[in-house]
This record gives sequence, structure tokens and C-alpha cells, in this order.
Amino acid sequence: MSISFNNALGIHEQALSFRSQRAAVLANNLANADTPHYKARDLDFAAALEAAQAAAVNQPFSMAQTQMRHLAGTGLTDTNPALRYRTPHHPSIDQNTVDAELEQAEYAKNSVDFQASFTFLNNKFKGIMNALRGE
Repeated sequence: MSISFNNALGIHEQALSFRSQRAAVLANNLANADTPHYKARDLDFAAALEAAQAAAVNQPFSMAQTQMRHLAGTGLTDTNPALRYRTPHHPSIDQNTVDAELEQAEYAKNSVDFQASFTFLNNKFKGIMNALRGE
């Protein structure tokens, strides 16, 4: 009998990857806090979860070339539906939508969520190891 890591680990692996990507987006926002016309972005967990569930149910998107002159349909699945622009709370003179305090708070919350996902994933691995050892 083989072990399916997708079933054994559940959503924690994808959650850990999502938290890592969100940390990069939030750090990018903080780095561009003084850049004129920069628009803050954030990842929406609910949209990412919905996209992951839809990808698991549906087959990957593919296109058929009916003529040699058609362009290949590459890059269509690279868009991230969870990456959205943040709505600013107050207008800025230079049109920058980054609120440094909000970004720092979201980054701190994301790091706590990352640690929780990592702890859950670690406990899953410990459970698998204990089951393999017969404990």
C-alpha cells in the first residue's frame, strides 16, 4: 500500500506555499512605499483556495492549434487570480497606495499564519513517521 502525500498532508503544503508568496508580495509593497504611482497588491487566500480547488477538479487548460500560423497558448495559466490591487484607505499626493503601517501589520499576521501552517505540516510529518515506525 502506497502513501499519497497529497491526501496525507492535506492543504497545509499549499497554504505554506501561499504564505511564502504573500510574504514576497507584502515585502515588495513595503520596499516600494516611497515609489510614486506604485499600486499596493495583496494575495487573497479565499481566491487562491478557490483556484486550487477548481484546478484539482478541472483538467489543465489547453489550446489546440488548428493552423500552423496560430500562436501557442502558453502563459495562460501563469496568471494568479488571487493577486489583487489593494484599495487605499486614504489618498496620496503621489498616487502611491502603500500604507506602511497596514503592510507591516499584514506582514506580521502573515508570518504568524506561516508559522502555524509550518507547525501543522511538521505535525503531519511526525504523525506519518510515527505510523511508519508502528508507534
